[in-house]
Amino acid sequence: MPLKFDLTPDELLSTTRAVRKRLDLERPVERDVLIECLKLAQQAPAASNRQHWHFVVVTDPEKRAALGDLYRRGAELAYSDKFAGIQSADPPTQRLLGSARYLVDHIEEVPVHVIPCIEGRTEDASPAAQAGMWGTILPATWSFMLAARSRGLGTVLTTFHLPFEKEAAEILDIPFQQVTQAGLVPVAYTIGSDFKPAPRNPLEDMLHWDGW
Repeated sequence: MPLKFDLTPDELLSTTRAVRKRLDLERPVERDVLIECLKLAQQAPAASNRQHWHFVVVTDPEKRAALGDLYRRGAELAYSDKFAGIQSADPPTQRLLGSARYLVDHIEEVPVHVIPCIEGRTEDASPAAQAGMWGTILPATWSFMLAARSRGLGTVLTTFHLPFEKEAAEILDIPFQQVTQAGLVPVAYTIGSDFKPAPRNPLEDMLHWDGW
């Protein structure tokens, strides 16, 4: 049975981490648990209350392997220099890059890939239209991730496969001209559950009252 954590709203918001190394690659994720999380994601706010989001849930091993190939290609495009210099980086950066590298190496082994999608394309959309699209699908994705955390699942919103979005659309039969993929969320039960708030810069470094 899935774990149910008695987390307060503040605990849930402050301990839902980007999980990579601590994803349990061996334990399957039950379909009904995923459906519970996706039903909660549907309750997220949407621009003009037009719920044009979709979630493609990928459990087929061959399709996960094909997405994994795209993911690795995208990671090499974005991070090859950073991965090459990992040994000379400071300790926090080493931990971050090591975690990212681990997921790149094991992405196809994660039992569930969730692809959040939104109807429409962003290429020729105005900034306002793009904000409405991202402001619809990303809150729903985050709601899914929060619901997953409350059930003992780990997630992380990744974008490495997006340079090859059209190829991913072909793998998953997503109508590329009409639908935009917003990322790839690996989903698995976590190894342990002792996630804590992450260190952050002082609030005053980012807070502006009545102007910049």
